[in-house]
Amino acid sequence: MAEKRTVYIVGHKNPDTDSICSAISYAYLKTQTQEKRRKLLKMAEDPQTEKTMKEAAPEPEDEKDILGLDNQFVACRAGALSAETQYVLDRFHFQQPRYLENIGTRVKDMEIRKTPGVDGKISVKDAWELMKTQNVFTLPIIDSENHLKGLVTTNDIAKSYMDENDPAIVSVAKTPYVNILKTLEATMVVGDPNANFEHGKVVVAAANPDVMENYIESNDCVILGNRYESQLMAILAGAGCIIVCLEDSVSKTIQHMAQEHGTTILVTKLDTYNVARLINQSMPIDFFMRSDRLMTFEMNDYTDVIQESMLKKRYRDFPILDKNGVYIGTISRRNLLGVRKRALILVDHNEIGQAVDNVENAEILEIIDHHRLGSLETVNPVYFRNEPVGCTATIVWQMFHEKDIEIPENIAGLLCSAILSDTLAFRSPTCTMLDRLAAKELAATAGIDPEKHAKAMFTAGSKLREKTPEEIFYNDFKTFDNDGTIMGIGQVTSMSQEELDEIKDRMMPFIEKKYKEKGLDMALFMLTNIIDESTTMLCYGDDVDDIMHSAFGVRVKDNIAVMKGIVSRKKQVVPSMMDALNCDQEL
Repeated sequence: MAEKRTVYIVGHKNPDTDSICSAISYAYLKTQTQEKRRKLLKMAEDPQTEKTMKEAAPEPEDEKDILGLDNQFVACRAGALSAETQYVLDRFHFQQPRYLENIGTRVKDMEIRKTPGVDGKISVKDAWELMKTQNVFTLPIIDSENHLKGLVTTNDIAKSYMDENDPAIVSVAKTPYVNILKTLEATMVVGDPNANFEHGKVVVAAANPDVMENYIESNDCVILGNRYESQLMAILAGAGCIIVCLEDSVSKTIQHMAQEHGTTILVTKLDTYNVARLINQSMPIDFFMRSDRLMTFEMNDYTDVIQESMLKKRYRDFPILDKNGVYIGTISRRNLLGVRKRALILVDHNEIGQAVDNVENAEILEIIDHHRLGSLETVNPVYFRNEPVGCTATIVWQMFHEKDIEIPENIAGLLCSAILSDTLAFRSPTCTMLDRLAAKELAATAGIDPEKHAKAMFTAGSKLREKTPEEIFYNDFKTFDNDGTIMGIGQVTSMSQEELDEIKDRMMPFIEKKYKEKGLDMALFMLTNIIDESTTMLCYGDDVDDIMHSAFGVRVKDNIAVMKGIVSRKKQVVPSMMDALNCDQEL
């Protein structure tokens, strides 16, 4: 069984009622189909019903083997909703689908290594042992609230151990005595184990006592043997700490002298050589950590963005933080190779220019559409269902019947609304008998009158006078690529010619501006009167008059063409424009 994953179901940018309602309805269908199959398989595990279930269980088909039985199907939108679509959602008590701006993989889709963060006061030796145990090359340093303070790498540790020659480095690092005790396997005879060694240098007392007073300075840490005279001389010389090697005990007199002079005494069974070799490893790891200009990422960062940043740095590991700066784990460049693409089902489009951003980096599992074949390419074969009907929702309605899933009243309302919207209440030439049959059945289930509901829906979606030119423009605007010629076509519909005439003058300068900003070869905007079944086309672009005349036999005057009987962008405008462009290129 495939591991659980989220499958996003989304329509095109600048979504219309069909793309939103079909996405919500198809997510419901996929969820119910999955649950039905899960119940069937569970029943089949019962020996008494195994034979019956084998006969009843459907054969593997389309998406079943691809998606498995443990997925979460989430309906999304790739843009802002129109007033019409919002009316439909409110009418049938649905929330707006989640906004999906970019489907690219994110850090959360990667395998994040849960390398534990450590307190910056642990010793270099403990940090090194932890890195070996965890098999990591980078150790995050965190505070008490798990916020990242810095990083230390194996290279940092190696460099500090090999390059550092300062005999005062242990005190400069303000090394806790508890670190020294643990690193040297020592015990404290005199002193405070919670204090730090903060002043002086580390000295090995190899000379006789008479010479020691010449190089031992106040607060030094003196490594010496079990000679009474050397211990006494170090205390009298003002040593801050003496480390007695190869000794189980220290005389009472020396302990008393040390207490009077404020000298800490540590005792270890290690010899002088090993104590001198190991004492630098007792320093706190935060002394060597890097804390400035750290390159960190968050869970929602997109991998195509962070990849560029990672390649510019020669770090092996990069910390991951949550939105509050709390440390989560680390990733490396190697993790980018195994990142799992986010799963996607497209409805109501198959053009890359209309799809959610970064669609080429997603794992497309299915496409359910009723438009012409577009420019979208996939790496692997997908379940692709494309039918010449007036609405994607009609295809989804068929799939409910094919999979024997009951359509609830609210889902029926969504599907019926989508069909009425896309077919302009059956007035569009894209409308088929199947669309009419589906809408009739769905309306009965939803308990609505198709004509009354369509009028209420279009009226709610109209109100164009209240909208800005930008809101009207982006309500339903799509781009099409015809062999390198980029054409943008937008559309609004209304039941009032007066309303369309009122917004025409406001829209023309805005469309001309967007035509230039977007670098389009041609920009068309359809002001469609549903009742009269006509369109006033606002036209911009080089040779647009010749192309419009070739496509529709009309002339463009002052960037306006009046077109009787033209209401469908998909069925009438796009195919005719593509044919005219191809003929123009051949000439």
